[in-house]
Amino acid sequence: MIKAFSRAIAQLSDPRLRRIFWLGVIGSLVVFAALWGGIAVFLSSTDYLHYSIFGYPISLDFISDILGNLAAGVLTWLLFPSVITLVASLFLEDVAAAVEERHYPGLAAPRKQQISEILWITLKFAAIGIVLNILALPFIIILIFFPPFNLFVFYGLNGYLLGREYFELVGHRRFDPRTARRVRRRFRGQVFVAGVLIAIMLTVPIVNLIAPIIATAAMVHLLHGWRERLEPASQDHSLEIRD
Repeated sequence: MIKAFSRAIAQLSDPRLRRIFWLGVIGSLVVFAALWGGIAVFLSSTDYLHYSIFGYPISLDFISDILGNLAAGVLTWLLFPSVITLVASLFLEDVAAAVEERHYPGLAAPRKQQISEILWITLKFAAIGIVLNILALPFIIILIFFPPFNLFVFYGLNGYLLGREYFELVGHRRFDPRTARRVRRRFRGQVFVAGVLIAIMLTVPIVNLIAPIIATAAMVHLLHGWRERLEPASQDHSLEIRD
């Protein structure tokens, strides 16, 4: 696990990875700028917290502005892992290809995936991640008073989701969907731990900007390590593996 992430970090100087980094950053900034802009417009249009006491006008709009921006900040923090993964996933095929070209040059071409398959995987887990994080928000808020349980909920939930997401983004390049599920279940513990590490990176400022690239590259290394362990099984056709 440590070796996979270390090798991923070491390749960040690759020009192809730098290009994807900037595309992901710009895309994510656009998404969150739209989110904050929409909230700002909504808050500026509110005009219902005005009162008059003994003839003196009192406005409480500033309270709604503070609470609204606070809510936007919390939602940004909670949804960032899902949103940046959704944006970056549009470019992560190039990350996986760059890693394989450098470290696994003898591999055959990856499995041809239909656009519908890629979109389904990406949108499904992005939607699940956003919905589950919103549903978990009340529990996380309650558990703020009982640290570190709130962190266990947040990182456990996102670790599970992100581990599956990145495995499927990478795994479906080499396995058909049915085989990919069998491999993921075989190594579910390691997939979960990798997902937790990815979730942690995605919530660390600055690091979260390059986290999707590191996550994809590390998952490629993990996947090929698992493939080597599964080679004996592939000889009796219990798993279909593309070399």
